[in-house]
Amino acid sequence: MISMLTAALNQGQFRVMVGLFRPGWLQTECEARGVKTCVMPLAGPLNLQWFRACLRLLRKEQIALIHAHEFSAILCGWIVASLAGIPFVATVHGKNYFWEKLRRRVVYRVVSRNGTMVAVSQDLKRFICEKVGVLEERVEVIYNGVAPAETIPSEETQRCKAELGISGCYPVLGVVGSLYPVKGHRFLLEAMPEILRRWPNAQLLVIGRGELEIALKEQVKQLAIGANIHFLGMRQDVPRLLSLLDVFVLPSLSEGLSLALLEAMASGKPLVATGVGGNPELIDRGETGFLVQPEDARDLAAHLLKLVGAPEMMQQFGRRAAEKVQQHFSMKQMADRYSDLYVRSLRVHNSVVDKK
Repeated sequence: MISMLTAALNQGQFRVMVGLFRPGWLQTECEARGVKTCVMPLAGPLNLQWFRACLRLLRKEQIALIHAHEFSAILCGWIVASLAGIPFVATVHGKNYFWEKLRRRVVYRVVSRNGTMVAVSQDLKRFICEKVGVLEERVEVIYNGVAPAETIPSEETQRCKAELGISGCYPVLGVVGSLYPVKGHRFLLEAMPEILRRWPNAQLLVIGRGELEIALKEQVKQLAIGANIHFLGMRQDVPRLLSLLDVFVLPSLSEGLSLALLEAMASGKPLVATGVGGNPELIDRGETGFLVQPEDARDLAAHLLKLVGAPEMMQQFGRRAAEKVQQHFSMKQMADRYSDLYVRSLRVHNSVVDKK
């Protein structure tokens, strides 16, 4: 999301620079999209040398506004912005990791009063206001957006199926996400035996990596469904893999606004997802997909079976999903919303400075 957003903003009225705590794939992605990056490792909390270096960088690059994502960057970014006397924007993407700790709730309350806080869904905004204690008027909602789906030739799709050994198999289901408990993979695996009773050649592609990989593979072994489950790890060809799918599945226990779900919708895939977080704001039940109960393998299996048994419904859902992304969740719409927010923040800041 950050690499795509900054690339889109960099082509307009803004000159964008991405600051990172560490090198890695995000730096590579940003630079490949023509966005300048700077890596400044943070050695321990509130490291004074780090803040001095940041302030020097801000002066050198003539930075006019800081936009930070997630807690550590939000805390550090807000301190730097306050010291530099420039506007600050903070985007919160999820809710399952910060509200239990008092110091984190306090940080978000302070930041919201001295900057602009953005939530990526209406559900997340409600959570921030109710659980964290941030005032409603201090939180804006800007939905994540995605670029138009890459067109994958049918020949390439068939070649990819052959590579995975799933040519001629139906249905091909897929999930994209890190292998962490919050993503709910184990409930999808629990649902697979029921699906295989009706569709013995069904295949599930699990795209992503994480701490649960060994446990999930052990679960597959215990369920005796190894021939139908494919752990593909972290992949750089997700659009190609999405082209193989008959249905995209998202069994998460919590979500902000899922980019994986948006990308599947943009690719014209029918959806079955849990009704958590921002998922109901993306999926129109019975129009673009089905919403199911979290942690409920039976409900998940029942709706997957209902969908894959109705090819015409699948085509309609996929077409409507792609149309919804184009109309409401495009990369351009997200970039335009953030551009407008930056302009408003700078205008207010400059007005206050002029009065002083």
